[in-house]
Amino acid sequence: MPRILAIDHGTVRIGLAISDEMELVATPLKTIDAKHEAEREIARIAREKHVGKIVIGMPLHMSGAHGGAAERVESFGISLGKALHHAIPIEYVDERLSSVEAEASLSRAGITGKRERNAIVDQLAAVVILQDYLNSHHGPEGFLLPDEAGDFDWSDEPTRKKRRE
Repeated sequence: MPRILAIDHGTVRIGLAISDEMELVATPLKTIDAKHEAEREIARIAREKHVGKIVIGMPLHMSGAHGGAAERVESFGISLGKALHHAIPIEYVDERLSSVEAEASLSRAGITGKRERNAIVDQLAAVVILQDYLNSHHGPEGFLLPDEAGDFDWSDEPTRKKRRE
């Protein structure tokens, strides 16, 4: 089954994340150099990982308007499409606050060193982009437990045995 590849495009680094085959969970994949034939490397990864769709985070302004960064990402998407010979569909998704969410996640995990953070923050931003995309496409029924789940005691309270009298 094909997977979905997510891209958090930056001017220095590009973060990549990939879905599982069921398209339920996003996982960090890799951070690559944005200036060294990134399109070719991503095209190679997409073929190697059997990617069926690519989602690229679109850096919109908080108002929803496109700016210079959005134009840069669109240009990158066009170049990537050419590198893929247009064999894999590319979709742009709103990425507002994905980097902020990734940074907060690193802080909660206690990762404070600049070098450590730089190595993974772009991958985590790609994970946020992809997981939001996956969640929005599966809808609420994608997260429901099966009917049999109601047969379990989900309370944290210990069960007490009744005394026989």
